[in-house]
Amino acid sequence: MASFPAVLRSEWTKIRSVRSTVWTLALTFVVTVGIGALLSLLTSTDFSEFRRNGQAPFDATGTSFSGIMLGELAIIVFGVLAIGNEYSSGMIRATLAAVPQRATLLTGKAAVLGALALAVSLVTAFVTFFVGQALLGSHSTTIGEPNVLRAVFGAALYLTMLCLFSAGVTTMLHNQTLALGVLVPFFFLLSPILSAVPKVRTLAHYFPDYAGSRMLLVYEQHGQPYGPWTGFFICLAWTAAALVGGALVLRRRDA
Repeated sequence: MASFPAVLRSEWTKIRSVRSTVWTLALTFVVTVGIGALLSLLTSTDFSEFRRNGQAPFDATGTSFSGIMLGELAIIVFGVLAIGNEYSSGMIRATLAAVPQRATLLTGKAAVLGALALAVSLVTAFVTFFVGQALLGSHSTTIGEPNVLRAVFGAALYLTMLCLFSAGVTTMLHNQTLALGVLVPFFFLLSPILSAVPKVRTLAHYFPDYAGSRMLLVYEQHGQPYGPWTGFFICLAWTAAALVGGALVLRRRDA
């Protein structure tokens, strides 16, 4: 019977020893910071044109996080690979032989993934914010303005929950290719399409990506279905459901 600290050490070793997981996690930082910086610079350079038809207050924080969509993709891939590599290589059989307590195993995996994703996401969120504000110049905001710090933490928590949600889905499907085939269309095709169809738009408002975007709000506008804290709890519910589903499948299904 493996102890929980031993499970944590084992999962940490697996993640850092596989290049694909390390690179996708690094890519989360690079694309989120890089695209946010580029769009912040372009906005500052041509601010009057950018705001010509703008009615709502300018959201400097949201502008700096313009690259978070590609960051989402990178951290989804990280969550999938961190779990799916074991299934594709067959290593999961050795893992289950060493740790037959499957609930303990998945808890250890989720703890390591969550801690690593949160650490990287926090660094990514704060660097993205400060770089973006530096490039926005006179149009920037500060971390001490109302709701700004909450939005920056919201971005980090959203990326972390996406990682754990992806890990839970991959555990349920036992296949990283299938998991990516489900998750990528769900987030980047199905959700945007449904959001554009009036009769089903309300349903799309409760998908994790839309809920996550609420967590980054600094200004709450009239007509929005809910605010940042509701978005947080919706994302949390999706993440918990995916991990519970993964635990049930792992418990009942052979590797």
